[in-house]
Formats: sequence, structure tokens, C-alpha cells
Amino acid sequence: MAIGERIKFIRNLRGMTQKWLGRAIGFDDRTADIRMAQYESGTRTPKEKFVNAIAHTLEVSPLALTVPDIDTDLGLMHTLFALEDLYGIKIGEIDGEICLRLDKSKGTKYVSLLKRFSAWNNEAEKFKNGEITEDEYNDWRYTYPQMEAKRFRDSIDILREEKKKSK
Repeated sequence: MAIGERIKFIRNLRGMTQKWLGRAIGFDDRTADIRMAQYESGTRTPKEKFVNAIAHTLEVSPLALTVPDIDTDLGLMHTLFALEDLYGIKIGEIDGEICLRLDKSKGTKYVSLLKRFSAWNNEAEKFKNGEITEDEYNDWRYTYPQMEAKRFRDSIDILREEKKKSK
């Protein structure tokens, strides 16, 4: 999805109007909905400061809005080719199904992506098993990696509290 489609998709998930979002990021009443409609339709592309403001207001990572243009099969294929070049993601077949895999020979890139993919898989499994709702799963995805960092800080805080209690 292009950035405008991502903005619209997440804005609708959050139950916001174009006018409300436009005002929240600093546009005046006369132009707020017009500017957001322009961004969402792709007739205008928001500058970085507005991408950051929109992301902040929608409570998502700016990266959730600026994903590569994968609107077409060909666009997606070239994105996947770039991932192969940059990160060593390989295509293969397991049990007759086409799958993507990480290339261990990529060293630190492999380790970093394995950690991130494992976190994603963990959240996807929680959703699949009914441990979290779809909204919770989407919140995790759209705020990644902030949610992971918050969980880590929370676990450290719990350990500190336990340590204080045991003294």
C-alpha cells in the first residue's frame, strides 16, 4: 500500500475522520479534511514532519505508514527482490509450499531478522490461539518496535521490584 492508503487504513481503524486527523496534526479547520483527502488519494505526499505527526496522532510507528509501494504484484516482487539483495531473504519450498527463509550466512543481519521474525511469529501465534485480540495484534504490528521495547522495560521493572521485595 502507498502511504496515503496506509494513512486511510489506520485512520479508519482508529475511528477518526479526515478533518479530525488534519486538525490534530496542525491544519486549520478550512483545510484539514482537504489536506488529508489529498494525502490519502495520493495527489499529495506528506513531508516527513507531517508523516511523523500523523504517525504520532494515529499512535503508530512512522515506518507503518511509509512501507514500500507494494500495490501491484510486480511492485511486491521487486520489493522481495530488494529484500533478497539487502537481507539475504531466500525463496524456497518446504513440503510443497513456497516459503521465504532467512539465510544464516548473512551473520548479524540473520540474527537481527531472526529475532524480529520470532517476535512477529510469537504475536501471530498469540492471536491465532485467542490469547490476544485482533486489535491487540494490530496495535503490536503498527507500533513495532516500540511495543517490544515497552514490554522489555516493564519486565525489567518487575524484576527490580521483586529484587527490592526480597531484600
